[in-house]
Amino acid sequence: MSKPVPLDFGKYYHIYSRGVDRCTIFFEERNYPFFLRRYAYYVEPVADTYAYVLLRNHFHALIRTRTAEEQEAWYAQTLRVSQTRRVLKSPSQQLGNVLNSYTKAINEAYHRTGSLLQHPFGRIEVTSESYLVNLVRYIHLNPERHGLVDDFRLWPYSSYGALKADKPTRLRRDDVLAWFSSRQGFEEAHAQPLSDALLAPLALEDF
Repeated sequence: MSKPVPLDFGKYYHIYSRGVDRCTIFFEERNYPFFLRRYAYYVEPVADTYAYVLLRNHFHALIRTRTAEEQEAWYAQTLRVSQTRRVLKSPSQQLGNVLNSYTKAINEAYHRTGSLLQHPFGRIEVTSESYLVNLVRYIHLNPERHGLVDDFRLWPYSSYGALKADKPTRLRRDDVLAWFSSRQGFEEAHAQPLSDALLAPLALEDF
């Protein structure tokens, strides 16, 4: 397998990974929020997140990596760290750190050894708004497609609920709703099934 191209700054990406040999990566309920905390710790400095879903043996996320200037501004505003006191972080490395950190914690908690998630993580650059819209729908519909719930809206480990709610969120909710024109448009679009033609480029390796 050829080495994947590192994530560039200031671009949208579909990020995904699954358990080695399709193994379970979330063993019990507490694993899901723990993964999200690890994800926020490593990813927020280098990327904005627009949508995500965590399933039993894989996950998907739609992100936009920060530009160098945006990353510097994030550190200055959030951590009060000046540009001269830190080194620009690699988005690829930070996402890799999420997987490594989570694997280490799971191995310790469940007395296991070895890899848990496939490396390197999958990444596809997203270059059109139509792809963004369909990818958001695909991400949220995943739990239903995989038979985990009868209605994807009932799956608690996705961004769907946070994006349609009014409560504060770390997600780029206003941007996502704007892609669908409104909150109503967001909900109506999710009520429509994805056609085979739209699904084909999104259902990567039958994740």
